[in-house]
Amino acid sequence: MSSAMLETVRARLTLWYVSILAAILVGVLALTYLLLARAMYARIDDSLRVFIQIVGTSLGNDLAEGQSVDDAARSTAGELASRSYLVAIYDGGGRLLGEAGREDDIVIPLPPPDTIPALGEPALSTIVEADDLDDRHRLAFQRVMVPPAVEYVIVVGSSLEPTDEELESLRGILAYVVPLSLVVAGLGGWFLARRSLSPVVAMADRARQIGVGSLSARLPVANPRDELGKLAATFNELLSRLEMSVEQQRQFMADASHELRTPVTIARTAASVALQQSTRSESEYRETLDIIEQETIRLSRIVDDLFTLTRADAGTYRISKTPMYLDELIDDVARATRVVAATKDVSIVAECVHPAAYTGDEDLIRRLIVNVLDNAIRYSPPGGAVRVALDRSSDSYAISVSDQGPGIPPAAQSRIFERFYRVDAARKRDGGAGLGLALARWIAQAHDGDIALAASSSIGSTFVITLPCPE
Repeated sequence: MSSAMLETVRARLTLWYVSILAAILVGVLALTYLLLARAMYARIDDSLRVFIQIVGTSLGNDLAEGQSVDDAARSTAGELASRSYLVAIYDGGGRLLGEAGREDDIVIPLPPPDTIPALGEPALSTIVEADDLDDRHRLAFQRVMVPPAVEYVIVVGSSLEPTDEELESLRGILAYVVPLSLVVAGLGGWFLARRSLSPVVAMADRARQIGVGSLSARLPVANPRDELGKLAATFNELLSRLEMSVEQQRQFMADASHELRTPVTIARTAASVALQQSTRSESEYRETLDIIEQETIRLSRIVDDLFTLTRADAGTYRISKTPMYLDELIDDVARATRVVAATKDVSIVAECVHPAAYTGDEDLIRRLIVNVLDNAIRYSPPGGAVRVALDRSSDSYAISVSDQGPGIPPAAQSRIFERFYRVDAARKRDGGAGLGLALARWIAQAHDGDIALAASSSIGSTFVITLPCPE
């Protein structure tokens, strides 16, 4: 298997599967083989233990019938020996009295008689033929005392060749079965891995075709209940968010271009009109410069708001929190905005609890309150009033700003904090660019607070800014 092929998930899964299966298969078969061989050899030993007792009993019976020691040994060995068992009987000194069933090339290594157990378990040993190393025999040795006080050494044995041949045949079968099983398992694992990972291949092919111009496309979901289906669904949700973000970015750029183009166009037109004639009065020039100044102020404010929101989105805006008093800040903002409100015949009423200690970025909090107040002044009718109040609960401050404007339509209330959103695109904005409330929400949330539209009807609207109290 080439290195390039091993880099695929399918090949690695198959390799891991076959490796683990090989380890389990070899381990189980090896253990089974060892237990089987142990049981077969143990069965031979058990048969020798039983058989040596039978030889001892038969020898005692022959002696009881009056046979001589040598005749009894030869008679017992001849009667009980067979093709499966050999029998050899020695006297207490180690002299062979009788034997049967022993092949000529088998030499019985008789140990010293005094080392052979007389009671209990017989001594067991394995011998190998000198001419045939594969032909092994299992021998059992035991001393017996037969009345009247005659000591014998009985040796019985059985060939291990049939058992060895059976085990060798089993090893040969396993030598073919294990590789064949691994080959079949590898092919099956490769097929299953390929079939299981086919949704991933389909998702990769589809993802490769998705670009900025085709973000509406989605990855195929073969089975929404399995892991790959959940992965595809997650990627589809990500694509939906990306599509929405790109669309919002496009709309943002379009709206920003429109808002920036409007004051630039007005200022350029005013300057062009002023320069069309070689001479103009001072009042006409001053009027033109006043228009250019107002549009430049508007342009600077839009650029400043855009720059702040861009840094906020990028997470690079540094917030410097310092101790301050919200009641004093609100009084300063209300006093400053009364000048602007007076030009529209709108009054500002401030009601604050004292004192209201707070820790935050004073410039941003001031900007937050100014934006909301500016929005309220812009939509208040002449002769109306804007009320700003500061209240405190156990864990937060609430700054409410109420106006007496026409209210916000229910269909538009959920979108008023979007950037460049206009409740009525045809309505004159008096220099507003639709960024004030969006910026206000970011400032509030950056201070672990929020801003919301608490109420809106035909008699006015109320915005509430919530900020956490210091601990």
